[in-house]
Amino acid sequence: MFYAQLAVNGLVQGLVVGLAALSITLVFGIARFPNAATGDAMTLGAYSGIVVHRGTGSLALGSIASVVAAALMLLGAYGLVFRRLAGRSVVALLVASIGIGFMVRAALGVVFGHSQMVFQLPLARPYVLGGLRVSPLDLQLAGIAALALLIVFVLLYLTPIGRQMRAVADDPDLARVSGIRPARVMLAMWTLAGAVAGVGGLMLGIKTIVAPEIGWELLLPAFAAAILGGIGSPVGAVVAGLVLGMAQEVSTPFVGFTYKIAVSFVVMLLVLLVRPRGLFGRVEATR
Repeated sequence: MFYAQLAVNGLVQGLVVGLAALSITLVFGIARFPNAATGDAMTLGAYSGIVVHRGTGSLALGSIASVVAAALMLLGAYGLVFRRLAGRSVVALLVASIGIGFMVRAALGVVFGHSQMVFQLPLARPYVLGGLRVSPLDLQLAGIAALALLIVFVLLYLTPIGRQMRAVADDPDLARVSGIRPARVMLAMWTLAGAVAGVGGLMLGIKTIVAPEIGWELLLPAFAAAILGGIGSPVGAVVAGLVLGMAQEVSTPFVGFTYKIAVSFVVMLLVLLVRPRGLFGRVEATR
């Protein structure tokens, strides 16, 4: 029962990692590079959420602010930087994303300082379900994440723009010949990736603290989840995030709080040794 409780406690952390990995996977699947600015988009979302929440007292408005701020940040990064670097090497785009992340982190440090901020939310008695204690806040955050994931997957699999995004991810040249406009797809993708990062940043800020480095520190587990789930697989990114989040929490009694992040990479390596393409990745042939 003790380890089951730890797994339940790690569920929200797993959802946060899964949302970050989903944002990374969306960008990698279409733009074909790992976006290292994802973590800082989450940080910006967390700061936007806490500022609006403190000003209005409404968590709903704070959530909207988080989504809008992160989406605008990645859209701006695309318009000002990534679009101009289209056709360059993956390394060039990766380095550019790291630079954007540093700029956002530094700006947040200048504006808000480096002291930790917390969401002022009322305490509530946990629910007891089958001997497991579940925080009402965790249930609310899980509901927010579930709603966000539902919206994302509906957009990806049940709408024309989602089908166009998946077509570009599968074969960019064929999609272009078929009449799909790449610019429209890229704008939709960056907006969606930013919105997902904003939701993850809000949840991360509520569960922990808000500081300029919180998104950067989550970036490595998010990359691990994106790889573990199978690069380019949105479902795999979310499932892998849940697996890694709960594995980290369950491992805490053995490795301690400081080193539990290493468990993500141990799990990733073990799975990839057995299944190199990841949990949901596809085998691709090359000539």
